[in-house]
Amino acid sequence: MKSALHFWGIFCCLCSYAISKNIDARPDTVSIGALFTFNSTIGRVAKIAMAAAVSDINNDSSVLPGTNLVVQMRDSNCSGFVGIVQALQFMEKDTIAIIGPQSSVLAHVVSHVANELQVPMLSFAATDPTLTPLQFPFFVRTTHSDHFQMASVADIVNYYGWKQVTAIYIDDDYGRNGISSLGDELAKRRSKILYKAAVRPGARRGEMATVLVRVAMMESRVLILHANPDSGIPLLLLARNLGMTSSGYVWIATDWLGSFLDSSPHLDMDIVSAVQGVLTLRQHTENTRKKSMLASKWSALVKRDNVDSRFLINSYGLYAYDTVWTIAHALDAFFSRGGNISFSTYPKLRDIAGGGLQLGAMTVFDEGRLLLERIRQINFSGATGLVKFGSDGNLLRPAYDIVNILGSGSRTIGYWSNYSGLSTASPETLYMKPANRLRENQKLGLVIWPGETVTRPRGWVFPNNGNELRIGVPDRVSFRQFVSADNITDTVRGFCIDVFVAATNLLQYPVPYKFMMFGNGSENPSYTQLINKIQTNEFDAVVGDIAIVTNRTRVVDFTQPYIESGLVVLTSVKKHSSSGWSFLQPFTIRMWGVTGLFFLIIGTVVWLLEHRINDDFRGPPVKQIITVFWFSFSTLFFAHREDTRSTLGRFVIIIWLFVVLIIQSSYTASLTSILTVQQLTSPITGIDSLVASDEPIGFQVGSFAENYLPQELGVSKSRLRALGNPDEYKRALDLGPGNGGVMAIVDERPYIELFLLEHPKFAVVGSEFTKSGWGFAFPRDSPLAVDLSTAILELSENGDLQRIHEKWLNDRMTESQSQTNELDSDSLQVYSFSGLFLICGVACVITLAIHAGVLVHKYWEHTASSQQAVLSSTDGSSRSSRSRLQAFLSFADRREIDTHRASKEKAVALAGVGENSIGGVSAASSTTSVSTSTSC
Repeated sequence: MKSALHFWGIFCCLCSYAISKNIDARPDTVSIGALFTFNSTIGRVAKIAMAAAVSDINNDSSVLPGTNLVVQMRDSNCSGFVGIVQALQFMEKDTIAIIGPQSSVLAHVVSHVANELQVPMLSFAATDPTLTPLQFPFFVRTTHSDHFQMASVADIVNYYGWKQVTAIYIDDDYGRNGISSLGDELAKRRSKILYKAAVRPGARRGEMATVLVRVAMMESRVLILHANPDSGIPLLLLARNLGMTSSGYVWIATDWLGSFLDSSPHLDMDIVSAVQGVLTLRQHTENTRKKSMLASKWSALVKRDNVDSRFLINSYGLYAYDTVWTIAHALDAFFSRGGNISFSTYPKLRDIAGGGLQLGAMTVFDEGRLLLERIRQINFSGATGLVKFGSDGNLLRPAYDIVNILGSGSRTIGYWSNYSGLSTASPETLYMKPANRLRENQKLGLVIWPGETVTRPRGWVFPNNGNELRIGVPDRVSFRQFVSADNITDTVRGFCIDVFVAATNLLQYPVPYKFMMFGNGSENPSYTQLINKIQTNEFDAVVGDIAIVTNRTRVVDFTQPYIESGLVVLTSVKKHSSSGWSFLQPFTIRMWGVTGLFFLIIGTVVWLLEHRINDDFRGPPVKQIITVFWFSFSTLFFAHREDTRSTLGRFVIIIWLFVVLIIQSSYTASLTSILTVQQLTSPITGIDSLVASDEPIGFQVGSFAENYLPQELGVSKSRLRALGNPDEYKRALDLGPGNGGVMAIVDERPYIELFLLEHPKFAVVGSEFTKSGWGFAFPRDSPLAVDLSTAILELSENGDLQRIHEKWLNDRMTESQSQTNELDSDSLQVYSFSGLFLICGVACVITLAIHAGVLVHKYWEHTASSQQAVLSSTDGSSRSSRSRLQAFLSFADRREIDTHRASKEKAVALAGVGENSIGGVSAASSTTSVSTSTSC
């Protein structure tokens, strides 16, 4: 025990000695630089926060014991050139780390210097997402990247269902790269930036006004403002003066506005008025103990700094505070593991010596990579919460507060985190649950939008730039009831045009447009080429009889269908007149054959079951054959005279009569239809038989059927014939395939129905083999397509769509559908009665099996009681088998007494004897011998 205590004492002494030696090896003072703009929303807060962090670190013996941390702050004064010079001055003084820069633009430049001289730079405000560790390994971002902020903005846009936004941004690295990241995030959610409005850094009021006027002329009313307070606030003030903060607009400002409002205790009333209803973001920070302590002494810290204005702490100030603690913890770990501060000459500057610049004074931090590694490994709880870097170099758990500005204050309507997306619960509570990014779990609170409305703005209006919507219209030469150009009045008319006009009249905003005809006027245009005009921006929309098919939906968006459509087969038919042999048509040849066969089978089965006990089924062979035929076929009319006496025979007859009843009823119904209903015949019965044939097929010029038939159904293009109008339809069908015409025409149902109104001798055969509809085409993600779809549904519900249909197409189209002649109904097949025949066959097999079993059993009883020798000692085995078979057949052919009938006859005989008896004595019963062996 004593030896153990002695050993422990020696170990503690050694540890104390090692610690003291380590502390002694540390420098008394470590100086780091800080580069930012003092007189800015972020800079003035960061300056006080960093000073507070240095004081707290130097008063904490657990961090950097024996070493005093000094932060030398330099004011870049919003100048990139001044910032570069000051960064180089830090490098001349053997600085081991720099906090900053604040500007993303400056960070891009200075990071190249930090890479070469291996000096870590820790920025709490440079949020440009392109500042990555891959290009700038010595740049450490101690705040969240704008990549996450833009993802949160994209989620907000997607949550409210907007598809297009306008981005207003400062045209520098910070603005351009942030908006580029926003575009990528919106694309993931099938949205896009409709217009990018760039504002020159330092732009004057007139330049800003010009940009906003162009924005007001665009259709999108969802405006994303990615700027800084120096340019963002003037932009909002100008937008208010231009009426762009009124009802219908949506303003989403990035976290620059949230930081500005958080740090401003009192706002000018003009600013308050300009930001009403705006959504902004704020970097989310946890409610930690350090945060509370810093906030409680903030006023005293501001007074101690002797600044004239009063301001509050914002999230960037908290990240600046944690940045100083990050470098302190990293230096502590650096020194604890034997790190040493030493510098060496940068060899690449030897050739550039001379001149006014003291380039030779710039040295390389020898162990800069070791310090950088310690920074990347930081893991502590700071004022903002957990401070730890991921494998991508970003802080873990990026999150933002979503703030709605109301009056002179604001309220948090929800949160966004990279873990669970949008929610009304704080990210800290969600981190304890499994991640869930399902759409139904994305939630935000109530928003008061610009104009003091709680109704979600539509997010777009028709562009107010004086340009009319260019609408392409097919210049049709056939079926002009749907769409046509009136050369006299220079107008466009038709069913499709009236539907479009009625739908636009239901919109809540005016839509200026002009119709532009497409086609040469001599033949129907190609609708595929017409749709492609939207892609090439020659048309803003296409209105007409445009079928919604898969290939077209890949390039444009369609409205809700306003009429049903689909491909059908039109062909020539001829009336079928009945003949003297029409009574054979209800059944196919096979059905007639199977039915006749079953008549014979049933007759044979009943004969086998009744032959031994029923005299009606006995007699000479010719008579028995005639009986089988007569009995079987007479059951068709339920006119059979022969009585069945066996139970099995009656069972078979019951089943068979049921089958006969069904067959007879079906025959009667089918024959009645053939003789009373007009029938049409055609060699083509539908699309399958048409494709299987080698006959030519017609299609309408410009129809999608031209590509559908060869691509989807494999029809050879050599079989296709282009037809331009109804007259060509009639001529081609009349000529037929043998005289240069076509066997059938494949076209959409609305056209065919109009054609059949004037040409009733043709008919649609088979069923509609594609299902589609007609709609209006717009560019992808066009909000006008969505609003017109709603208007078309309203037209359908209030009956206007039907009234337009009756105006142009009449009710005769509906009548033609009911009058569309069907082909000859198929004769009844065997398959239709297979179940009945199966039941009847099974019943026959079962009864025959039972009858055979009973007969064999009786035969063996008969042979056992017989006194005659059945075996011959001189015959061989084969002869013995023939003798047995002959004996069995002879036995099966014998007349067997019907025991039930014999008992009845005996009872009658006894009753007669009793009546003739004398003196009450019954006469002796006489026995009537019945021969049991009657010859056939």
